[in-house]
Amino acid sequence: MAAGSVNPFNLSDSEEETERRPDGADIERSPGDGPQGQTTNPFSPQADSEPAVLLLSSSRTSPSVEGISVATAAVAAVGGNAETRVPVDVIAAQLLRDQYILTALELHTELLEAGRELPRLRDYFSNPGNFERQSGTPPACKEQGLGPGGALTAQVQDRKRRKNDAVHVLDRAGSISTLDSLDFARYSDDGNRESDERVAVLEFELRKAKETIQALRANLTQAAECEVPSQERKNFKSSPEIQEPIRPLEKRALNFLVNEYLLKNEYKLSSITFSDENDDQDYELWDDVGLNIPKPPDLLQLYRNCGNSLPSPRETVDVAVGVEAGELGGNCISQQPLQKPETIQQAEVVEELEYQISLLNNEKQSLAEQIKKLQSEIQELKRNVSTPLAAGTETGQSQADSAEDRASLDNGQYLDIRGVTEAEEVKNSSTARASAPPAPSTPHHATLKPPDSKGPVQFDQPNRKLSPAFHQALLSFCRMSADSRLGSEVSRIADSEESVMLMLGRCLPHIVPNVLLAKREELIPLILCTACLHPEPKERDQLLHILFNLIKRPDDEQRQMILTGCVAFARHVGPTRVEAELLPQCWEQINHKYPERRLLVAESCGALAPYLPKEIRSSLVLSMLQQMLAEDKADMVREAVVKSLGIIMAYIDDPDKYSQGFEMMLLSLGDPSERVVNATHQVFIPAFAAWTTELGNLQSQLIPSLLSRIEKLLKQGEHGLDEHKLHMFLSALQSLIPPLFAVVLQNAPFTSRAKLQGEAPTIEVTRFPRPASPLQDVATIVGSREQLALLLQLYDHQLLHEGTTGWDSLLWVVNQLLPQLIEIVGRINVTSSTCVHEFSRFFWRLCRTFGKIFTNTKVKPQFQEILRLSEENVDATAGNGILTKATVPIYATGVLTCYNQEEDRKLLVGFLEDVMTTLSLSHAPLDSLKASFVELGANPAYHELLLTVLWYGVVHTSALVRCTSARMFELLVKGVNETLVAQRVVPALITLSSDPEISVRISTIPAFGTIMETVTQKELLERVKMQLASFLEDPQYQDQHSLHMEIIKTFGRVGPNAEPRFRDEFVLPHLHKLALGNNMQTSENKRIDIATQLFEAYSALSCCFISEDLMVNHFLPGLRCLRADMEHFSPEHEVILSSMIKECELKVENKAVGEAQGSMSIAASLVGEDAKTKFLSKMGQLTTSGAMLANVFQRKK
Repeated sequence: MAAGSVNPFNLSDSEEETERRPDGADIERSPGDGPQGQTTNPFSPQADSEPAVLLLSSSRTSPSVEGISVATAAVAAVGGNAETRVPVDVIAAQLLRDQYILTALELHTELLEAGRELPRLRDYFSNPGNFERQSGTPPACKEQGLGPGGALTAQVQDRKRRKNDAVHVLDRAGSISTLDSLDFARYSDDGNRESDERVAVLEFELRKAKETIQALRANLTQAAECEVPSQERKNFKSSPEIQEPIRPLEKRALNFLVNEYLLKNEYKLSSITFSDENDDQDYELWDDVGLNIPKPPDLLQLYRNCGNSLPSPRETVDVAVGVEAGELGGNCISQQPLQKPETIQQAEVVEELEYQISLLNNEKQSLAEQIKKLQSEIQELKRNVSTPLAAGTETGQSQADSAEDRASLDNGQYLDIRGVTEAEEVKNSSTARASAPPAPSTPHHATLKPPDSKGPVQFDQPNRKLSPAFHQALLSFCRMSADSRLGSEVSRIADSEESVMLMLGRCLPHIVPNVLLAKREELIPLILCTACLHPEPKERDQLLHILFNLIKRPDDEQRQMILTGCVAFARHVGPTRVEAELLPQCWEQINHKYPERRLLVAESCGALAPYLPKEIRSSLVLSMLQQMLAEDKADMVREAVVKSLGIIMAYIDDPDKYSQGFEMMLLSLGDPSERVVNATHQVFIPAFAAWTTELGNLQSQLIPSLLSRIEKLLKQGEHGLDEHKLHMFLSALQSLIPPLFAVVLQNAPFTSRAKLQGEAPTIEVTRFPRPASPLQDVATIVGSREQLALLLQLYDHQLLHEGTTGWDSLLWVVNQLLPQLIEIVGRINVTSSTCVHEFSRFFWRLCRTFGKIFTNTKVKPQFQEILRLSEENVDATAGNGILTKATVPIYATGVLTCYNQEEDRKLLVGFLEDVMTTLSLSHAPLDSLKASFVELGANPAYHELLLTVLWYGVVHTSALVRCTSARMFELLVKGVNETLVAQRVVPALITLSSDPEISVRISTIPAFGTIMETVTQKELLERVKMQLASFLEDPQYQDQHSLHMEIIKTFGRVGPNAEPRFRDEFVLPHLHKLALGNNMQTSENKRIDIATQLFEAYSALSCCFISEDLMVNHFLPGLRCLRADMEHFSPEHEVILSSMIKECELKVENKAVGEAQGSMSIAASLVGEDAKTKFLSKMGQLTTSGAMLANVFQRKK
């Protein structure tokens, strides 16, 4: 491929997947590799039994060298005996000589599968030298005597070459120059067999690879087993009481045997525990223990044979120390005839390794001597050569020589190692003869400039009189490939940094596509270094393009590596080149189809921010990130964009960009992804707040802008508040509390006195709420924890003793922020638990951040001024008094709970008791009190406190307060544990159920129903059941219309979720009685009210499973009674009830038919479906309340 047409990234997905495929992937067998036939095989056992003709005695066979003529041997064999078959070895030799390599390979494979391996074929195919392709020669050119072209994969073929020289693998391209990359059909006479031949070759490769792996694994295990230092062995031998530490292989083997013993003897739990404690081992596969290690007997056999064990290999080797090598083998064989083959093999491996170590040590010593010798020669040459040698005596001749040198050395950048060129040879020869004296002892020199010496390099020229043409023709027999691109690169050596960069710039685009995807990050340093130092802008751009496209979908670690390199590049080249070279690469990838690439762009913008020109930060980079934030569909990309925006905010100093930053903050907060919103709170808002603090806009613009948006939202949401937007704005305000407190501290009157002297005061662990990120930590914003501690000490002293005079930042919080927040709180809907919770959390963080002194002296007085606990603050007619607003729950749950000491709890209890009393006596709505109980009840720490408040209501003298207390128990029961329910709630409710006032007793029914819905204790349920039964069966309650209404409403609410036994035995029978009694009600208004409540209750219970007896005896009769009421008052309800009755009757009939016939009839099923359709269509025509419709379709939880 030409250099100019290289596209390093023109890789298809299939190629990249092939690169990712592990080496051990299975390869399908070809049909030709099946079992060999017995009748059609020409190489029968009888033929194999004939003595083969010995061709070569060498263990390495070459097809070009034959000892005898194969054809002659074959003719002789046939002529001697007509029935004698040709020996297999003769056929194999003929195939190899005629270069039928694939046929020979197939023969070799079949012989291997038959168990009759032929040494000639084995030696040929295991020799990698037989498969080296000569440059530019096709494999079919047998006339030139070349090898068969192409090579098996480098991992399989080069086994011995890698063993001797594992480093020099650059001369082979294992993943490219393989048999599967060649076009065999181009060189083969039979193109139809291409596929089968390739499969056969690949299967052979696979087998050889597996053999190599097994051999290497065995060597590695044995070597690791023998890696015990000699000194340690001496210590263990000299001191028997010192036990040798267990080695990893021994530990894994013992673990396997112990686990096997546990499993065999039914200790399964112990085996599970043992395997969990040693989870780095696979106990189902012995091969996981070691590499080619035979499995020993189990523990029982080892125990039984422990006294008869043979001497270990270690002992045998130790005894043989100091014995001659020849004597060692003989003695070992004679004295230990029972020694295992494994022991002999291990000893051979150890001996081989020791021999290699000795060879390496000798080589090391010889190289060290050569280095010393060369260093001394270099020093001597430096002393002798004080000035550069001149190539000629005349100036004109010197200039001509230098010009020719420059032309021949590629502009002075490279040294040519191909030998002296033809022109140089002529020049040097003529110059030497013309200028040198005729003395034969005087050497003649040719000069070339090396990279590490200012003087020329001198080469000895022979005192010969050969013609230059003859000399050049003689040198041409040195075969050097310089015609290709790679050959020209190899033939030149760079003599300067610039020339190295030029060479790398040309070679890297050809190297990158041939590197495995999983290892391409190894090229990052080389690419970056070349891009930094390369003199050509076009080449630098291509290299940076390679960097950003190096990996198709880079993972986190790879992206971090690329980002680290980009930062190093930016530090080295400066802001101008970063803008001109790196940013365009980011811009090109901004709309890439893979999110990992876009993620790399987003992270790069943040990482490069400190190294960009300030104008670019606030213009191009900001616009790129804004576009990605608004348009990118991947959550992780937008999350990275938000984090990079936070970094950019720390480097922007253009005040005009404030409005753009504010809009991006709102856009980030409104993102649908939670991870993007979290990143906004953790990174972007703190960074943006720090910038607005420097601009002086935090208190003047940023916080007021958010408050105005909340007010506008409340005005627009009078008929339906957008709670999501409210949460968005309020969470932003909450994230701005730490920067606001830091502004208050840093602009206080005592800031100039905040100088640390001596030991810094301590800060309580619970002084501040836990920050969402380090950027929201006040200590990080201020500078250090010691500085914050000193400022807090002065802050508390200032509030207690000196006041806020002249403290403008704190006065803004007290006089502007707090009143505006309290006004907003009074306008939110108290029934919205989400809004109440959000504002409660905001005030809690505000009070905890600004401290207890600030809360007690600045926050509580403003709330108490508004919440005057008197009946004047409650408008009983309109219900818009301040005590009915959300101010009450937010003050109780957000301000009074931020500190949990005894006086704080007493203040909270007193406030809730006063609110309950005031609202009850004023006949005002209880929504604010309910919201307080719901918010506080979510925290179990406040359950005792709330029960104390309710008990205060139970024993109150006013029946109105007692009624309110009974209503509040219903809210509290769902969150309180059953122990408190049994000890505190039920006794209080039973006390109220016997209250003299009938209204108080009725108020306890919802709470009793909630207990039946949530509690599981049988004794508790029986007590509640008895109390409800007394309400229904006591004659004094027969005419209590409001009590019956409350009971029916409670049954409809809790019936579907209550215990089935309670529903079947109590709820349904009593609903039947109430429906039957309502038919005889004389008051039409009461009859309509009861019928409406009964309809809702039956609609909710119709979705429950009801047995046939209950359906016949209670449910259907109750529905018929209710239909009789609805015929007079509500024909719409009557139609629905008729459909319900018909469907229930069909269920009963179908069940009876199913018991008789064993199945349900299809006609009845269709009728039932038709009834359901009519019922649902009628339900859509009703104009009933939403609660009724919800109860109709309520399912049991």
